[in-house]
Amino acid sequence: MLSASVSNDTTFHPSAFILLGIPGMQEQHVWIAIPFCSMYILALVGNGTILYIITTDRALHQPMYLFLCLLSITDLVLCSTTLPKMLAIFWLRSHIISYHGCLTQMFFVHAVFATESAVLLAMAFDRYVAICRPLHYTSILNATMIGRIGLVCVIRSLLFVFPFVILIERLPFCGHRVIPHTYCEHMGIAKLACASINPNSVYGLTVALSVTGMDVILIATSYIMILQTVLRLPSKDAQFRAFSTCGAHICVILIFYIPAFFSFFTHRFGHQVSPRVHIVLANLYLLVPPVLNPLVYGINTKQIRLRICNFSMVRR
Repeated sequence: MLSASVSNDTTFHPSAFILLGIPGMQEQHVWIAIPFCSMYILALVGNGTILYIITTDRALHQPMYLFLCLLSITDLVLCSTTLPKMLAIFWLRSHIISYHGCLTQMFFVHAVFATESAVLLAMAFDRYVAICRPLHYTSILNATMIGRIGLVCVIRSLLFVFPFVILIERLPFCGHRVIPHTYCEHMGIAKLACASINPNSVYGLTVALSVTGMDVILIATSYIMILQTVLRLPSKDAQFRAFSTCGAHICVILIFYIPAFFSFFTHRFGHQVSPRVHIVLANLYLLVPPVLNPLVYGINTKQIRLRICNFSMVRR
């Protein structure tokens, strides 16, 4: 029904796209949106709490917690690029999104995802320096260096993601403009074009492997070096303390990359997987990390846990 309302006139720059939501489940959209909305609220409250605690407590103005601030900011932006529009689709039946609005959403989805991957790499570097080079920790990771690392994370993402916009702009759209998804992403838009999208496919795969894949390799390398250092510590107690400082970060890494890579590989190679499963997974890998990251750090990090408890007692 939605596709029938889309004009079939040939035009290079379509005025709008239609986000279909979850195909075959339009009647259940109202109910499906409830858990997604609940998770979005949890993400806003959790990450907002982490940011408030760290920014207002000068004792927490240390590299590890400053990187956690960067992670919370990217988490907030990551889920906010898709969830408001998705809820509008499910509850208000607001399926139409402008051409430039769609490209803007696509840009932020991919750029913020790449930024968060870079922040996780920076946090792994922080743990490496803290455990393997403890005497040089404050001199290496000073405020200036942390600012530069944050800037590099953002600039790298923008440089790799901006070509997505150029690759979409070069495509002619002369057929239907219905995207069977809840948000705009690069290949979802490209598949609507009536021209070869091989450059889009090649560049998308290249970015996924060279940016996110390289981050995973470097993170794994840093933890291999951390493990070697920890196992050389003389006492079991010292080893346990060293491992405990990395526990929260390892959990966050797994929460971020496992759903993302599962969604990526099922989208490209799992042709027998139902489209609705693809869409649900694609939404979860953008929403699950922002929801769980504050919980992981709130539970596993003693300093943050104590601040949250003290804040709750003061509020009472």
